[in-house]
Amino acid sequence: MRTLLSVATGPPTILLTTALVVVMCFWLLVAAGFTSVGSFDADANLRAWGMDGVPVAVAVSTLTAVAWFLSVGSVLLLAVCAPPCPATGLLRMVLPIAALPVAWRLTCLFVRALHPDRLPGADAGRPARPGQRPRRPGHPQDHR
Repeated sequence: MRTLLSVATGPPTILLTTALVVVMCFWLLVAAGFTSVGSFDADANLRAWGMDGVPVAVAVSTLTAVAWFLSVGSVLLLAVCAPPCPATGLLRMVLPIAALPVAWRLTCLFVRALHPDRLPGADAGRPARPGQRPRRPGHPQDHR
């Protein structure tokens, strides 16, 4: 437990820990009804980041949580498996930073799975493309 607290509050993981605390406070405010999930949707467009289709708060919260878990997990694994030496100290500083692009890619995959167009029946009300039969909601062929 002491190692976990040391990793979560040590540099540079403390930056991700702080961001995770902010994200948790935001979701507590959402749960209490003081704000809404779509609060930041007008402020940012995540299409360029590959995370469009879900509220900004969901994408950023997922990115923060995944980055924190990857960072803490990799540094914990390093602390348990590697002997203390200068190279281990350098890796302890680099791993949390290296976790960010990996977390971004995983978040893009998670967000794509959450995209409303991928949910069953999401395209039932859309007009058919030229040469395609219109879809009927609840029709057995719609469940492929």
